[in-house]
Amino acid sequence: MNEEVSDRSVRLAGRTTKITAVTLYRLLRAAYRHHVHKKMEKGMKPLGEQSVKTLIKQGQGASSMDVSGESIKDFKRIANKYGVDFAIVKDKDVKPSRYTVFFKAKDADAIGQVLKEYSKKIVKRQERKNRPSILQRLKKLKAIIAKRSHKEKEKKKEQVL
Repeated sequence: MNEEVSDRSVRLAGRTTKITAVTLYRLLRAAYRHHVHKKMEKGMKPLGEQSVKTLIKQGQGASSMDVSGESIKDFKRIANKYGVDFAIVKDKDVKPSRYTVFFKAKDADAIGQVLKEYSKKIVKRQERKNRPSILQRLKKLKAIIAKRSHKEKEKKKEQVL
């Protein structure tokens, strides 16, 4: 009973003269780390992104795949959406950043869905890159309008008697 109450309540204490957003953020981050550490002590498995060591410790086998560096945030967001346990390792030798993503072998169906959605997002991004920018289109339109012959209007003033 007492443990249930302590799991639900949080007490933050910090020394500061002025409470700022940064101070509050640091306190909440420390409380979150403490909460996660308590879960790990109780034997609960971590969910979502984790280190390769903890992923392999779970003993369910691991698979891997390569992901480009520019879209790693998209991959994390989609994988968390589907509740997949994964670990990301950066390849330091490759100049354009490449990442290797490890995930549990039992999550193969969920990974299939993640890869579908991830590939859709990448294809959509490539299509957007291939489109000409609005400024380029405006320049072309200006050139077309400039080539057209302009008719000058004659201005006449008539006197009314």
